[in-house]
Amino acid sequence: MADAVTEQIAALKDQDWAIRGEAAGLLGTFKDPRAVAPLVSLLRDQDRSVREAAIDALRSIGAPAVEAVGTCLTAPDLSIQESASAILAAIADERVLAPLITALHNSDWIVRMHAAKALGRIRNAEAVEPLIPLLHDKVKAVREEAAAALAAIGDAAISSLLKALQHEDWLVRLHAVESLGKAHSKQAVEPLLSVLFNDRDSAVREDAVRALGEIGDPQAVDYLFTAMREPGLRTVAVEALGRIGDRRAVPVLIDVVTGTSPPEVTRPVAGCGDHWNEEAITQGAAARALGMIGDERAIPSLIAALEPTFTRAEAATALATFGSKAIPFLLPLLNEPRDANLLFHVRETLTSAGWRPGRRLRTV
Repeated sequence: MADAVTEQIAALKDQDWAIRGEAAGLLGTFKDPRAVAPLVSLLRDQDRSVREAAIDALRSIGAPAVEAVGTCLTAPDLSIQESASAILAAIADERVLAPLITALHNSDWIVRMHAAKALGRIRNAEAVEPLIPLLHDKVKAVREEAAAALAAIGDAAISSLLKALQHEDWLVRLHAVESLGKAHSKQAVEPLLSVLFNDRDSAVREDAVRALGEIGDPQAVDYLFTAMREPGLRTVAVEALGRIGDRRAVPVLIDVVTGTSPPEVTRPVAGCGDHWNEEAITQGAAARALGMIGDERAIPSLIAALEPTFTRAEAATALATFGSKAIPFLLPLLNEPRDANLLFHVRETLTSAGWRPGRRLRTV
């Protein structure tokens, strides 16, 4: 192996770009630390495919390459900075914490984006305050990576994210809400409930509902029942209830999926025809939510939800989660006149639930 590594390192200087690229690829499979410095030099290669091969190889080598790649974050050539940050997004560790924090201020958005992702990988509390300003970066991808990094850092970032909920820029509040949801911090439940009912921006309030669903604290259930009364929040509130999984939501969700208590006002869904409106989407979401909660009280209502085309697929998927418990409710549908599409979903659901033609059902 030692001779092969030396041979491929020498091939990195070949005049033929194809040979250089192939050598870089092989060195990545060897994962020998001696190849790090020669591969870093290849980040300056004139051929793009060779540079990409070097990037992949350095990612494969991993930890032994971190420090050498980190020095490239201050290279005069922005393309080298971009390559280095892209590599570190996959292999960074504490040794490059300081240069990555500095890179958050880079004029190149690609470098800022990858630096944020790398810091999310490291999860060091020192990165929290430098990451917060990136929540209102002019580039969406940078904002999203900063939000994801703060969520990954977790507890150490919660205090700063809670402060960001009061920021005057709605984008900062939006991404702070997203981060808090991904961090699954129960400390954030009450502040998010405040955002839900008080924030002046509808997108922020909508994301607060999603975040509450991600956190999964039953404390939010009654408040989500209230949020369901508002057009624009109804569907996401139903989805959040499914994520939380509290059985108190089952009767409410059954009413939604069966259309028992429709809202007074519902909005049409653009491009879907007159018979499609927000409530039709919400009924499908309620079917999914009932499947996630897994309470058997929902089975008859989900069977009924197989009839309308706008809840059929969701109801079928939900019923499959109940396994053999759903089979006695599904089998009678095979013996009644039905349209082909409904029969298809019934058969698919029965198969997913474990039923096979000719097999006797066990009774408990």
